[in-house]
Amino acid sequence: MSVRAAKKGDEAPVPFWPVHAVWTLALNNELTHPPAFDEANGYFPIEGDRLVAYALADGTQLWTTHAATWNAPTAGGGFVFFVEARAMVALHASDGSLAWRTPLDDDLAAAPAWAAGWLLLATKRGAAIALRADDGHEIWRRDLGGVARAPIAVSADRAYAPLDDHRVVALQIESGAPVWERKLGGVPNDILALDDRLFVGSSDNYFYCLTTDSGRVDWRWRAGADVIGLPAVDERRVYFVSLDNVVRALNRSNGVQQWIQLLTLRPTGGPLRAGATVIVYGAAPPLRAVNAADGKGGGDIAATGTLAAPPHLLGADAASPMLIVVTRDIAKGDTVTLITRSVEPAASPVAALPNPVTAVPPLRPATGA
Repeated sequence: MSVRAAKKGDEAPVPFWPVHAVWTLALNNELTHPPAFDEANGYFPIEGDRLVAYALADGTQLWTTHAATWNAPTAGGGFVFFVEARAMVALHASDGSLAWRTPLDDDLAAAPAWAAGWLLLATKRGAAIALRADDGHEIWRRDLGGVARAPIAVSADRAYAPLDDHRVVALQIESGAPVWERKLGGVPNDILALDDRLFVGSSDNYFYCLTTDSGRVDWRWRAGADVIGLPAVDERRVYFVSLDNVVRALNRSNGVQQWIQLLTLRPTGGPLRAGATVIVYGAAPPLRAVNAADGKGGGDIAATGTLAAPPHLLGADAASPMLIVVTRDIAKGDTVTLITRSVEPAASPVAALPNPVTAVPPLRPATGA
């Protein structure tokens, strides 16, 4: 992942507040795993071994197909990827038809990670596997010596795995060759990988910044409890949450704290940055929006029921970022809502829709296979 450096003349990000719901739809079923998203569509695994695709522009259903998913799907490059019956499966995102199926000899420890033609897998036996995303051909396999606690992160020509034995391991993405490893004081969680540094929280109550060239700890910050989830970042600050119910912003270059905000909720995942707003969430709504510059409250994002999946943000630096929230009602099933920033004049309400049911090196062809 990379964050675009601001250019002179760029417009400053605007707050993601106030907000309104663009559309709402009822899935009429419960999710079996968190959904996957690409720039245009959302892919929802639901009860009855089904995978349903919806267009994010208006919430219309595109297709549905049988898919007994064993894990959360991943989308990218025109495909949707998931594990089904000890096989890695890819569907065409356009119509849900089968693109390829590759047998697996182990279950996955985390969701697969897609990046510019690569599909990176981490297995429960401690292996990292790189597949060619277009056809499922295995390019390389590497024994990590530990089990991944979160998806493998990718940036530039490196892949980074957070392992349960406290290590972060860096591999060359083209060959799987080890580059470096760094042992932290606790178990690392989701890694935010930029071109020059990694940001990762740990179970030892520290938030770490590692350099990508050698894995050296550039700086670290002590929180009051475990640091969880994927951090968020802009060109100046990095944001993270910890289980002492706090969200913090640090200077991303030197780790100096910029602000701290106590939460009235227990976070269940990392923060999301939408323009000049940081959004944090727990198991139940509302989601909390705070100002990215100073941490002051911006307001609550209301929803009904409990969260059925982590909220997903698209277009963090766009003029109108889109926030997808899935909530659960035990009697009615799950409901998906797309939320965006309100405009002036206020948009007219939209009725609920009917529902019948960073740059990385391009993947080169394998030689000698």
